[in-house]
Amino acid sequence: MSFTLNFPVPAVDQVGVDERASQFTKRSIKNEAKRVGLKMAVSMMDLTTLEGADSKGKVSYLCRKARRPMAERYECPPCAAICVYPNQVAHAVAELEGSGIPVASVATGFPSGQYPLEIRLADVRDAVNSGAAEIDMVISRGAFLEGEYGRVSDEIAAVKEACGESHLKVIFETGELQTYDNVRLVSQLAIEAGADFIKTSTGKVSPAATLPVTLLLVETVRDHFLATGKKVGVKPAGGIRTAKEALQYLVMVKETIGDDWLTPELFRFGASSLLGDVELQLAKLVDGNYQSSDYFSKG
Repeated sequence: MSFTLNFPVPAVDQVGVDERASQFTKRSIKNEAKRVGLKMAVSMMDLTTLEGADSKGKVSYLCRKARRPMAERYECPPCAAICVYPNQVAHAVAELEGSGIPVASVATGFPSGQYPLEIRLADVRDAVNSGAAEIDMVISRGAFLEGEYGRVSDEIAAVKEACGESHLKVIFETGELQTYDNVRLVSQLAIEAGADFIKTSTGKVSPAATLPVTLLLVETVRDHFLATGKKVGVKPAGGIRTAKEALQYLVMVKETIGDDWLTPELFRFGASSLLGDVELQLAKLVDGNYQSSDYFSKG
């Protein structure tokens, strides 16, 4: 069965993408600009726990961290969201009541996506009915790699419908997609199928988020915005562990698509361990010296 996108997808120059991405690692950000960037990174974090041993106690701890990542004197903003499995959504919603922080939930048979569609849709509806304001779905990478683009598109559209008013983030698991051309293609496909955000990875496969792959997502979003006026968000997730890396991603967004995307409404970090290093660096800027890492989040 043939499948056609509304907008053409250009071939990707892999060497060129890698070179452009490497340039973002060479910017020097210091003093007040660094402080602003680190606080911005915190405000964009989906603080995440997606482990088999997740408990209500762990989720409660993350909710408290999301509300107040650091002591008041550091003037650190709250995180963008909490991301949990569907069975923890109701508890997280209760813990975050009155904070304005939304609860996101992975769904659609995360992380494999290897479940019948009706089960995946039921997974989404369960999370939404429990109070999830955002759904992070995984595509069927097997179907995509077999060239079943229409099926992948239809499944994203069906999940979007099941989301109702909740926002949809579509996870590609770029580490399994083999080529940059595939990453660019699936990014455009997901946007046209109704994604509110496009997301690199589950965090369960290596490599996860990388600067070059995230650059491809950002460029796809930019080009679609220029063609249609529609704004779609980007979420790199998995493997981003240091404040330095987070700042490199923010530089890339600013220089590629502009300040409009430097907001939690359009850019997120999938974070489990990133917050701890950002806290450490913010404390250094305020206090003038490094504190023991024992005082900060380990993820």
